[in-house]
Amino acid sequence: MSAPSVEAFWVDDHANPYPSYDRLRADALVPHLLDDVPVTLITRYEECAEVLTGADWGHGYAEGISPFRDTVAAIPGSFVRMDPPEHGRLRGLVNKAFTPRTVADMVPLAQSVVDELVTEGLRRGEIDVLTGLAVPLAVAMIPGRLLGAPVADGPLFRKWQLAIARGSDPDHLLGPADIAARSAAAQECLAYFHGLITAKRADPTPDLLSELIAVEQAGDQLAEREILGLCVLLLVAGMETSINLIGNGMLALLRNPDQLALLRERPELMASAIDEMLRYDAPTQFTIRVALADTTVGGHRFKRGDGVVVLTASASRDPLVYPNADTFDITRYDGKHPARRHLGFSLGLHYCVGAPLARIEAEAAFRALLDRAPELSLATETVEYQPSLIHRGILSLPVRLS
Repeated sequence: MSAPSVEAFWVDDHANPYPSYDRLRADALVPHLLDDVPVTLITRYEECAEVLTGADWGHGYAEGISPFRDTVAAIPGSFVRMDPPEHGRLRGLVNKAFTPRTVADMVPLAQSVVDELVTEGLRRGEIDVLTGLAVPLAVAMIPGRLLGAPVADGPLFRKWQLAIARGSDPDHLLGPADIAARSAAAQECLAYFHGLITAKRADPTPDLLSELIAVEQAGDQLAEREILGLCVLLLVAGMETSINLIGNGMLALLRNPDQLALLRERPELMASAIDEMLRYDAPTQFTIRVALADTTVGGHRFKRGDGVVVLTASASRDPLVYPNADTFDITRYDGKHPARRHLGFSLGLHYCVGAPLARIEAEAAFRALLDRAPELSLATETVEYQPSLIHRGILSLPVRLS
């Protein structure tokens, strides 16, 4: 089988890639070229889950066997593409920011921020769910609360986050301007957090960043360059996930008014609705893995060093696993109709560390809009998506509140 062009199912169908994913799933494994490197697209749920949870799969940068561009070298603390033991060491330091108790303590802040933003939207009769709600909420929770950065710097954080997220796409799909913006954003972001780290060494504050600095000073192996990498990771991945969950989820509700009405009628379905949003239109569309040893998936033999693209967004629409997979159904995860775990937050070692916080932000945003706005309707017929392919998110979503 000849390798299909990536543009055929990501770029040309960027606004709605799901019909193309349906066509790709005719074959569980599809040969492909990514950055001129032969890789395999994994399209179905069972094979995707096997790769994400399998001990024979990882990223292979430390061993020098990955065919993909090495982002770990540029951002050493970005454990997203690390393998054990380094992955566990760095992730363990961040995990304490997302313990059930710590996350629960952040609920009042999320509610307070959302209430203020929705109040302003109600005063005007309209709110942009992205720029007027999801973005400022994410700024308050991630750089503001977790990293102890001034929320007034929100425009800078959003600019850097978008540029770095776009730059995480394969290089051959980026233009010179995208690559230059990625480089500039990374340099500016690292310089900013270097200054913040310096300030917090002199005057610690009750946040994760000050805790990471204290670990370094206590003689752990954690170095400043790793702290910087963790800051960038939390800024980009943390903000991007919650912002796009809220934007994509709100759009799904508005385009399925029966489900919006059902959620108003049965607010106890909120947790199930958020899971369905993550399955139906996930913030992250795919991820990459490398065979760390000779192994077999879907009847295909992979050699050590072979690369795969795990199409998690395709897997979450797999009709072999989800009946009526292209239907947005907020009762799918209500406990009465058991459904397989979606891949919206991935699986295995690299399951999204910030998932609990993203859920809290999304629930606060949706509850406030549904409880306080008697009517919700799209204020535009045109929905523009970010150019990023890995990260699926809307740039703007104006909504009428009455």
